[in-house]
Amino acid sequence: MRQNGHNFLASNTALLLKQQPPLTATLTTSHDIHQLLQPLRKHLIEHPVYDRIQTLAQLHVYMEHHVFAVWDFMSLIKSLQQSLTCTTLPWLPTANRLSRRLINEIVLCEESDDGTDGTYHSHFEMYLCAMDQAGADTGPINRFLNLVRSGVPVSKSLRAAKAPVPAEWFVNNSWRIIESGKPHMIAAAFALGREEIIPEMFKSLVDLQTRLPQSVSIFIDYLERHISIDGDHHTPMALTMLRELCEDDETRKAEAEAAASESLQARIKLWDGVVKEIDRRTTSSITDSCTTYQPV
Repeated sequence: MRQNGHNFLASNTALLLKQQPPLTATLTTSHDIHQLLQPLRKHLIEHPVYDRIQTLAQLHVYMEHHVFAVWDFMSLIKSLQQSLTCTTLPWLPTANRLSRRLINEIVLCEESDDGTDGTYHSHFEMYLCAMDQAGADTGPINRFLNLVRSGVPVSKSLRAAKAPVPAEWFVNNSWRIIESGKPHMIAAAFALGREEIIPEMFKSLVDLQTRLPQSVSIFIDYLERHISIDGDHHTPMALTMLRELCEDDETRKAEAEAAASESLQARIKLWDGVVKEIDRRTTSSITDSCTTYQPV
């Protein structure tokens, strides 16, 4: 059983959120932002990548790409935390009181969640454990982390670590949004490009436990945790932050919509790359089998 510290915080925040108007009350232009993003959301939810993952080898391809998205998810929320709260000395109070409360709570869960074993870990660390259990290659992501720790810029680290090309493109896209320095754009990429869509995407993968029960238990725990916490808590919190950061500024709303759209399109391109690599490896495996077969 998970500890109830986060549930206690979430219940208090839920009461706070009930006092806030719905997102569409203030984040609506002539065309509702959600309606504008619906075609991209539908494309992601119905993407063929989920049906392509039928074997452990195919799951490896998915995880070896997706782990980079898990890492840059953490960078998005830490960027928001730096923008909305005071993380330097001397401490000074910041604006956006509601948003700083919400981002701190989200970071607490994502960076130091309650583990099933009574310990604490980030969701990224949980994903690495899932990759180890499944037998996926963690070499590129670990090389990338070591390069970043040594001060090499993110873009150069991705290339030097030999990250999968679709993952490299995905992270670079997120990094451009982060480097914009605009909290409303980062919040849009986070809220509408990640939190709101993640539960729907991950629901398509949980049935892997029936086919690969011995190899994916940690991965399934990761998926189910995000389906639950993102759907029930983090999505309304992220949308509330976005509303507060955009206020009634039409320019901010337009920039937020653009950032969210870019993020969804980047995810589609990432999933396209995963499908292409799964198909390439599957074809290569069949060809190798035919080549080595010697009729008698």
